[in-house]
This record gives sequence, structure tokens and C-alpha cells, in this order.
Amino acid sequence: MRIKPRFAPLAATVALDPRLIERPGAMTPTLAPADWSDARVEAWLDWAQSLPTDLPASAVALDEDHAAWLGGAADNWAHRLGAWGHELGLFDSAEEVEIFTDELWASLLLGLAAPQTRQTPSSVPTCLSLIEPGAARSLADLTAARRGERLAGRAAEALADALKGVANAVDRCEGPREACADPVANPALARAALIARRCGASDADIIRAVEGEIQTVALAAPATHVLTPVLAPRDAIASGGPEALAVAAAALEGDLALTFTPRDAETLTDSVLEARVALNLPALAAVAGEHFNEALDDLTRLWVVALEIETAISASSPRRDAVRPIALGLSGLADWTIAANAESPTALAASAGACVSAAASAASTDLAALLGRCAEWDAASDEVVDATVQRGQDTKALKRCGRRHAAISLFVRDPELELRLGASPFAATDLFQTEDGETERRLRPSLSRAIVRAGGDVESAERRLFGRRTLVGAPGVNHSALRDLGFTDVELEAVELALGQTDQLPAVFAPPVLDAGFIGDVLGLSVEDGADLLPRLGFDAGAIEAARTYAFGHAELSGWEAAPEALRDLLAADPVAFEAELRRAIEPFSDAPDTSPDLIDWRFGSLQAARTLGQAARDGRRAVVMRRAAPPADFHLDLPEADAPVQRRAEPESKAVERVIEKVIERDRTRRKLPDRRKGYIQKAAVGGHKVYIHTGEYEDGELGEIFIDMHKEGAAFRSLMNNFAIAISIGLQYGVPLDEFVDAFVFTRFEPAGRVTGNDSIRSATSILDYIFRELGVSYLERQELANAEPEGNPDGLGVATNDAEPVPAARFISKGFARGAAPDNLVVVPFGRKSEAPRDTLPTEAVACPACGDFSLQNRGGGWICDTCGAAPQMQG
Repeated sequence: MRIKPRFAPLAATVALDPRLIERPGAMTPTLAPADWSDARVEAWLDWAQSLPTDLPASAVALDEDHAAWLGGAADNWAHRLGAWGHELGLFDSAEEVEIFTDELWASLLLGLAAPQTRQTPSSVPTCLSLIEPGAARSLADLTAARRGERLAGRAAEALADALKGVANAVDRCEGPREACADPVANPALARAALIARRCGASDADIIRAVEGEIQTVALAAPATHVLTPVLAPRDAIASGGPEALAVAAAALEGDLALTFTPRDAETLTDSVLEARVALNLPALAAVAGEHFNEALDDLTRLWVVALEIETAISASSPRRDAVRPIALGLSGLADWTIAANAESPTALAASAGACVSAAASAASTDLAALLGRCAEWDAASDEVVDATVQRGQDTKALKRCGRRHAAISLFVRDPELELRLGASPFAATDLFQTEDGETERRLRPSLSRAIVRAGGDVESAERRLFGRRTLVGAPGVNHSALRDLGFTDVELEAVELALGQTDQLPAVFAPPVLDAGFIGDVLGLSVEDGADLLPRLGFDAGAIEAARTYAFGHAELSGWEAAPEALRDLLAADPVAFEAELRRAIEPFSDAPDTSPDLIDWRFGSLQAARTLGQAARDGRRAVVMRRAAPPADFHLDLPEADAPVQRRAEPESKAVERVIEKVIERDRTRRKLPDRRKGYIQKAAVGGHKVYIHTGEYEDGELGEIFIDMHKEGAAFRSLMNNFAIAISIGLQYGVPLDEFVDAFVFTRFEPAGRVTGNDSIRSATSILDYIFRELGVSYLERQELANAEPEGNPDGLGVATNDAEPVPAARFISKGFARGAAPDNLVVVPFGRKSEAPRDTLPTEAVACPACGDFSLQNRGGGWICDTCGAAPQMQG
């Protein structure tokens, strides 16, 4: 078979630079083109390592000039295919073999093509037809199996970590070995063992981990499945019937391709037998120039022959009856259409697909004639002819002999091939390797050339994508606003340095960029883990986002204000949708449908997925493959820690007896906040000549929630101590400590100042300031009249006792006009009510004397002796 010499002269001009590539266990020296990245060279070394080494007896000697690149592996493989092609009868002379070998090797060196290493599939998928009985059950079993594989890997990883935690809990324990290995004596071990049991570990596994047995767990690699074709009626899927829900549930769990015609389903079933190669359209356009169509035709024919040889040989002898499908993927389709400056990228992509399809069909027909398959004409060949006639191709040779290959696909899904060609999914940016070996982002070269051609500013586009890496002149958060908050040149210099080393604005305004002392002393903020300082400094979300995009740029060029008019539609389009549109344009020229997955939201369930399938069916898609997008990296659930239930011992049975049962009330231990606008009162009094002001704050139900204590003309230390004591009492009240406990704890305390109390109508004497304060609170809020040591004088003030014959008092005397804000009518009055004292007194002491027994100032001289009205003691006192 005659191959035109086109690429070998171009390969002679490629300069090869020495590289030292890090490989597993060693550093591998090699030669590679200067514009190839180390990752690309390493991918080619992986391919060279997997190549077969079988050669026929008549193999020609290797070319020494070609032995440098990849250690001669590429040249060896090209000569291998040439030798087997000669054995198959595809080449008549050594000259044709040499031309084929040189062209094949040159296409690899120029980066025009990347073949997939031939692998024998372990199994061929079975097409599931939803029309057949039992298909729904098979689909459900497939879904369950895929889901089990997905969850099993995560469960094994969690179990391995849990058993490691058990061993670590024992190793970190300090103490006797027996105590460290006892879950009762080692709480950390108990918690780790409980977690391991919940993850599925048996108690025997836990015991072995406690004893120090190393339990190595080899986690299996994620299972990769070939596409399982599912044939379904288009109308049933488009209408959202039960079939759509079943297919959607299965499609979300693994590689499943929904098809609508038997021909497409059969092609996808045989796709595992394909010999594949990816053709690099941008690289071909760079070396071919104006002769792109002729070069694409020659490159296609060259690789159709190479794929035929690859599928027709085995390790021992050639097989002339091997008939397999082949695939010639068009890589870099989006970059090529943009660089070609076509008015309609989809029309240009369709022309490339038509060219490759016609050349591949013609080469396949020539191969069929050479290999003697002209007589093998069947109904499948008729279908191929009809499809080719619809594409407008020349079918004379095809009708005369038929094609060698069962199907020719124009789609190849293999990230390894894309890496060897230096291609990447279309986006505004891509990665490149600098001269010092670092990987950086850049504006996509095809977009850069298109912007220059359209008269745009490339630097403006780069600023839009990558930002300015500074806050000088930034909107919202800038140097001026930061200086107003207390930032100095030292902090601003640290911020500017950090902007060039990270892509996260919160990381710039956090330790260690900013000193913790500066944050606490100057900014007045606490350093909390994960807390963003900018919102706490007063910047709103809009200002922070504006500063972030100014410093770090945008993900795409869709909102670029300086975009050239000719590129606005292209830049505004979704890159993924743009590539999908180009693939739809070449799909009619491919025997196999496009199986590139459609990414759907990671939250979608089977119902939303069924709607997506229905829309694809209504749009006339030949095949649909769905895949959930990955959840955001920072997504996590805030789950509360559930306390383990406490197991109580069973109480022994006892006979029922009469007893008084005391009701136990368990109080809530959370803090009960006071309302922002609260009521209360202020009591002014003097204890032993020292003025005391008591301020109270109440809840809406009238319960005491806080107190404040102010002293007049006292030292700063004593006043501060009393203020903080009041704060402590207030916090206790808000956490549920009963006021009775405080009253019982602090009444009758004795220290100076003490003595006579003035200004309070219920309390006339106190042994200390605290005694007075908690007597007042007990009388006012707990109605403990026994703490009062005087009857109220004059008219009642709401805290004392009134007589039954008192006149009504206006409510304004008790209700704060400012607190009510006009809500209480002005004509309200309080009708006083009487309350009799339990121990009425006939006389009041003219001078308060403290009782030595109880400490109360209620000792009176009666009948020539002293008697305490509080405790009844009769001490013998002189005078």
C-alpha cells in the first residue's frame, strides 16, 4: 500500500534537547523536543515502556538516527508495524516499508498523533435493551453493583483509619501496658475502639490492633468500567416514563451510555475492541500551513494502515481474518477552529470530520481489497454504504469491495493520549512549564492569537484572568482603607508579598502574614481558626469580592469589558458547551456516537437526571452519558456531636413503702440572655455611712437576671472588686443559679462597713455591704420578709408593706414612662393591699445593737435584760 512521504522531512528539523525525567525508582535521561513539558515526556516514556517487543523474522534493522528519542522505542515500534505489514502483504517492497516506518515515526515526533497501546479487553459489555423482558431487573442489579463498588472503597479506607486510631491510642498512652490496653482505664482507647466497631471492625480485629499487630490494608484502585450501552425507545425517554427513571439511576452510578438505535448500541458494544489513535489538529495545522486538508488526508491514511496492522497481528503470527473497529479521535478541535479564524467554527469542524471520515473509509476500502475481503459483502456493508452516501462521499470503491473495518469512529476518550499530545480541555487558561521547571498558568495560546488578530489587548486579557497581585488602587479593600484601620508600612508590605504567593484573600489577612499581636492590640480582634478578618474589619461582601477579583482575577473572559467585538460571543460562551457543539458537528460523520459525559450538578438525583435524559432525547442526541460533577472542595456538613447514652444499672427490686418523693428538676445549663431593653429598679441606700446603689435588670417575666453595684467615694480597688462581684452574680443568675442560693450564702456576712442602713424602708441594719445587698434582693424578689428588720414607713413604694386603708397610688410611680414608651395609659392606678406581719412589733428599738449569737441588729433591752427578736437569745451584756 503506497504511503506518501510528507512528515519525515519535517521531523528532521525538530531539535531534541536532553532531559532528565524522574521515574519511579530512578532518573531517566532522554531526548525530547524543547517545547514539550516534562509531564508530556513522562507520558511518552510510559507508553514506550508498555510497547510489545515481538518482531517478525524479516524485520529490518533500526535506524540509528531515530534511536535517540525515547531510547529508540518509538522507532522500534514503527519498524515492528512495518515488518508485520510486509508479512501481511500490505507493502510490496522494502522501500514502501521504509517510507511507512519513517512517516509513522515522524508523526509521533512532530506530536501529530498518539496511539493507544493495544490491550486485550477482559470482557465485552452486554447491551441492555429495555424492550426485552428482564432488562429493568438487570439494570437495577448493575446500579446496585456499581454503588457497592463506590461505597466499598470508602468503607475500607475508613475502617483502616479506625484500626490505626486504635493502635495509636495504645501507643500514645503513658503508663503500664496492661492499663493502656484496657478500654476501661484508657478512655482514648475506648473511643477509638467504638469508632472502629461502628466502621465495621470486629472485636477480634480491635483486639489484634490493641496488641500491636500491623494490619496493612491495600486499598484497591477505583474500578474503571467500559461503557455499558443501554438501548431504549426515544419516545419513552423523551416523555419521562419509568424507563427514564431507571436509566437515570443507573447512569449516576457509573459509565452507562443511553442509545436510541440498534446500530449505535452495537457500535458502542464493540468499542472495547477498537484500535485508537488521537490526531492533533493544531499541531498538524502548524506544520502543514495552507496544505492542511492534504496533510490531514495523508495522516489519516497513514494511521488507518497502522491501526489495521496493530489489530491484525498477535504475539506469534499475523491473523488476516481479524476485523475490528478503529477510532481516530480529533484532538484540539476547539483550539484549531479558533486559530483558523473561521466565521463558523462548527462548519469548520464538520469539514474536518468529513475529511477524516472520507480518507479513513477510502483507506479501509483499499485495505479490504489488499487483504481479499471483496467477496465478504453483507447487510452490514450495505448499511455502511448507505451511511456513506448520506455523507456525500465517493462510494465507488466501497460498493465494489466494502470496508475493512466494521466501524470507524471519530471520538477517542483517553486523558493519557491528550497528555501525550499536550492538549487540555478548552478553557481561557492552560498550564505551561517555565524554563526552571515550574508549572504556571497562562492565557491559552489560541485565544491569545485570536485576540491579537481581532485587535484586542492581550495584557488586558491577562489582567482580567490573573489579576494584578496587588491592592494598590483596588476597589473596596485598598491601602488607603487599610491605613485608616491602623495598618502601617510593615503590615502592607507583608500583605503585598503574600498576594504573590496565594490565591485566597482570607489567607493574606491572617497569621502568619499579620502578627497576632497586631491583630489583637491594634485591630482589637481575636485570632480565631478559619475566621476571616476582613468582614470583622467592616468590609462588606461586595467590597471584598471586588478586591479579590482585582488582585486574583476571574476564571473566564466572559465579562471582559475590553473584549474585541468579533470575539464577544466566543468569550461569553461556556467552554464546555463550545467543545460539545463542535463534537456535535462531526458526529454525523462518525460510525460511533459521541460518548463524552455531560456533567450535571452534584446534588442532582434520579428525577433531575431523568429530565436531562428526556431533553437529550428530544434534541435528537445519538447517545447520552451523564456524570455528576465533583462537590465543592470546601463543602462539609456541620453535624452535632451526639453524646453516647449513659447505661444505668438496674435498681434492685424493693417493696413499695410510703415515703415522701421529692421532685428533681434538671435545669438547662445554657445561658439565658436578657432582652436588650429590660426593666428593673435602682435602690439608693447608705450602710454605715457608705452610699450603695443597687441596679437590677429583669427578664420579661419579672425574674432577676442581673445586678450592678456602685459605691460612692470609695477606692478604685474596692469599687472594681464590687463591680466584678456583681458581674459574677449576674452570670450565675443567667446560667440558672437560683437567687435563693446566693441569698443564703451571703446574708449575715460580717465585715466593714456595717451598721445602720438609711434610705431603705425595709432594712435598717446590716452586718456588711453583701448582707445588705442580698437582704434587699431577698425581700424584693423572693418575698422573704424574715430578712427585713423594719416595717416600711409612710406610703408604700412597691417594695414594702401597705395598710388596707391606704389611698390608690398612680401607676406612674411604679412604671417607667421611658420603658413603656406610651404603651401604658396615663389613668392607671395601683390599689394597695395590706399584708400583716407574722410577728408584729409593739415597739421599735431606738438604737440597733448586734446580737452576738446571730449577728442581726435586733437585740433589745427589755425588763432589764437583752433579748434578740430574731433568734430569741438572751445574752448577758454589760451596760
